[in-house]
Amino acid sequence: MNYRTLELSIDTRIATLFLNRPDKRNAMSFQMVDELMAALGEIEQSPAQVMLLTGRGKAFCAGLDLEELKLLLGKTHDENVKDSSRMAHLFRRVYDFPKATIAAVNGAAIAGGTGLATMCDFTLAVPEAKFGYTEVRIGFVPAIVSSILVWQVGHKIARDLLLTGRLFDAAEAHRLGLVNELIPPEGLLDRARELADALLENSPTSVAATKKLINGFIASSLNQQMAEAIEDNARIRTTADFREGVSAFLEKRKPRWSPP
Repeated sequence: MNYRTLELSIDTRIATLFLNRPDKRNAMSFQMVDELMAALGEIEQSPAQVMLLTGRGKAFCAGLDLEELKLLLGKTHDENVKDSSRMAHLFRRVYDFPKATIAAVNGAAIAGGTGLATMCDFTLAVPEAKFGYTEVRIGFVPAIVSSILVWQVGHKIARDLLLTGRLFDAAEAHRLGLVNELIPPEGLLDRARELADALLENSPTSVAATKKLINGFIASSLNQQMAEAIEDNARIRTTADFREGVSAFLEKRKPRWSPP
């Protein structure tokens, strides 16, 4: 398949998937979401046993594309539910992917970019990488990623990251367990491939079964939380604070929030 927002290469047993919108800092468009789902299907059907996910250019993924953000303001509740479902299914697809996955975070991974990076089994990052669940800054809610983040880092840390919406560096992400290793930029892909080679020494059937076992511990809870997250995500988009937050962000001004 020909992709416009991605670049996929499959070298026998390793599939390397690049987010390929470097001029947009690999910001996520709805086309990219659809293409990521298609690429994951292609990789699953291929002989590859490990997927390596990274970004072209200086960023991993800078969050939702600004043009897509503008379009959210005029959508109906049903349209918002549909869009939220697409994003939720993407994150869940990465999280539940039957083959081993490695994110090589080569730069900023913001909002959905942080979510995408931390859904992978292993997350490697350059020291200069920045992370952040910044949704509350624009009147949005990090509903979908929070469903899994709480399981990854615990409630107290999740509250810190999600309620402040602050940016944090790769060293802190590593300390919190969201990043497995910090790697210098010149060695990032080499280290990712070295890790992939180590994973290839293992039984692919056992790897898939072990992933299914681990994910199964929270599967029923996660199913319910994801369904609720989709509704929460869609509902917040109809609020005055969301409209004000997005408008302020696009106009590069401080938002004027409604009284609580």
